[in-house]
Amino acid sequence: MNAELAATGEQLLTSHRQPPSWSSRQGTSTVKITIFGLTISSSWGNGHATPYRAILKALHRQGHQIHFFEKDVPYYRSRRDFDSAPYCQLHLYTEWAEIRKVALSEADSSDVVLTASYLPEGRRINDEVLDLGHALKVFYDLDTPVTLAALSAGNAEYLSSEQLSEFDLVLSFTGGPILAELENRYGVRMARPLYGCVDPDDYYRVEPSPDFQCDLSYMGTYASGRQEKVDSLFLEPARLHPEKQFVLAGSLYPYGWQWPGNVRRIEHVALREHPRFYSSSRITLNITRTEMAKWGWCPSGRFFEAAACGTPVVTDWWEGLDWFFDVAGDLLVVDRPEHVEQAMAMSDIDLSALARQARQRTLDDHTGQVRARQLLEYLEEARSGAELKASEAAR
Repeated sequence: MNAELAATGEQLLTSHRQPPSWSSRQGTSTVKITIFGLTISSSWGNGHATPYRAILKALHRQGHQIHFFEKDVPYYRSRRDFDSAPYCQLHLYTEWAEIRKVALSEADSSDVVLTASYLPEGRRINDEVLDLGHALKVFYDLDTPVTLAALSAGNAEYLSSEQLSEFDLVLSFTGGPILAELENRYGVRMARPLYGCVDPDDYYRVEPSPDFQCDLSYMGTYASGRQEKVDSLFLEPARLHPEKQFVLAGSLYPYGWQWPGNVRRIEHVALREHPRFYSSSRITLNITRTEMAKWGWCPSGRFFEAAACGTPVVTDWWEGLDWFFDVAGDLLVVDRPEHVEQAMAMSDIDLSALARQARQRTLDDHTGQVRARQLLEYLEEARSGAELKASEAAR
């Protein structure tokens, strides 16, 4: 599926002022992209940092210049993986007012400016970005079903419906029918999917660790829309099998809960420890938030991380899952505790066969390099559309 993406992603029209001749293979020119996002520096309690890192690293390897602006909030500061990165210029700021002049200057000199979901003061920053004259304006929604629910309720703090229709391109972590919803209901000019991904340089099989070793693991931040499935597909099998070991890694779970005695709780696993976490799990569980599963086409980044580490994955079902993986040969779909029990009863040989196939599919189709190529294709398409619209308006 990537041959067409590789071909169409070779050239990018980057600016109304002087579109450079660009080739990712020859590196004859670079594209400057400025991003205003939730976080890239901390993987704690969010699914944004990992795909940002994988995609931006791939773009950097092609010679492109990236600036990332991130608000320096206490909960990410205290759990930060880094405060500088070799593949982008990271700007940490405490208040928008203090960085505004520098940020808008960088954005105005960029070929592409991207804002994203859950961006602090997102509405204000969107307005400022949309007023810029030259750059291609992109919104990347890594939480699209949540965003649309918030827009319907009138309480989306980082975005308004009116702003959505002003962007040249809206990228969505969720695909399928939600793309038509964006275009038909919200007047989005161009909506395209940019799914989660993994960096194979960071995620691979390593020696297991006693700290994480278990029969079944689950990594996920607490969310009310996931908890019913956590109870059914993780905690209930743990209650039924006190002889087996279970590990749950994730933040924000309410205090005072009664956990089964064979469940180890870990508040946060640092990004560098994710491969060891997955490599120490005989099987790992993926669970999808209700609002995401309702729309389908919503692979979690954890899905790809686990598969890249060669760990067998069991998962709940959602529409479109079979587009990303072979549900018969790559993984196991479960919706009741007994399905999880059956998975745990499988032989190591059978589980390893599933894991090998899922890993290969992930490396072929779901890496940061693949997503970077897709992004460049979308940007080229959006730029062409924006230039055509400007040309028609000038007639």
